[in-house]
Amino acid sequence: MDVSFEQLKSMVVFAKVIEQGSFSGAAKRLGLSRAVVSYHVKKLEQQLQIKLLNRSTRSIHLTEAGQVYYQACKVIATQATSANQQMQNVKNEPEGLIKLTCPVNVGLQLIVPALNEFKQRYPKISLDVSLTDDVEHILNQGIDLAIRGAPLADSGLQATQLSVLKTCLCAAPHYLDRHGRPQKPAQLSEHEWVIYQRQSKTIELSRGNRSYSIAMTGSLSTNNAAARTAFVEAGHGISRVPIYDVQPKVLQGSLEIILPEYQLADIPLYAVFPKGAAEAKRVRLLIDYLKQHIGQLTDAPIVS
Repeated sequence: MDVSFEQLKSMVVFAKVIEQGSFSGAAKRLGLSRAVVSYHVKKLEQQLQIKLLNRSTRSIHLTEAGQVYYQACKVIATQATSANQQMQNVKNEPEGLIKLTCPVNVGLQLIVPALNEFKQRYPKISLDVSLTDDVEHILNQGIDLAIRGAPLADSGLQATQLSVLKTCLCAAPHYLDRHGRPQKPAQLSEHEWVIYQRQSKTIELSRGNRSYSIAMTGSLSTNNAAARTAFVEAGHGISRVPIYDVQPKVLQGSLEIILPEYQLADIPLYAVFPKGAAEAKRVRLLIDYLKQHIGQLTDAPIVS
């Protein structure tokens, strides 16, 4: 049977409902009302004379037929998006919206400065930037690009490594004046630690062929990277902190690097995005720009 233009629209709406996981999410992403989205799905079921979705007050689930039909609708929606992106790429000056999310401290220290320069270079590209330490659902939230420090867990996503973040152990000089400066890894267990809840409570140091495992204990912990650094700077203990965060404070004299001759594992920093998102010229430009900008900062020599 022939497919009308109206049905093609309904198929794209249906694909977006499944992608977003709800009628309201699809409505927000498409700029339609929830009632219009619901109309398109019901219309499809009437035309096909088969149930595509099982609905409840809180969730939706594909029927067996719906799963088959969704795969076809997804191809159509993806091809339409790709066609628009290709036309966008033809334009001399890139434009459009990039919705980006990243952790708060990485965002303030590395990403926002890069975005300031990127926005000046490409003024027609709009940026919607969310700084949060929560891991947002990229597909459900309609996010184009997420900055993360962990491997992929979602097979519906792709990733490219932007850089690696070097870390060090540090403390405030006045804390070390009171409690002593560790001269070897074993002495670290005698100190108070400011614990960052988003990392393991055990750190691994190495020097040459030898490695050391140290359990961190302390009476102060936080889930915020900026707060961690502030607590260390205030003299509450030792912590493992990225070099980009420590460096200016070392130069100011408010932090001191401990055991600099020992190495800690680098933290990889990724740009994560939905499959096909990097086909958009604006997204690809931003990824390349972030690689260059962050690489220049993280490759700088350490001053201690």
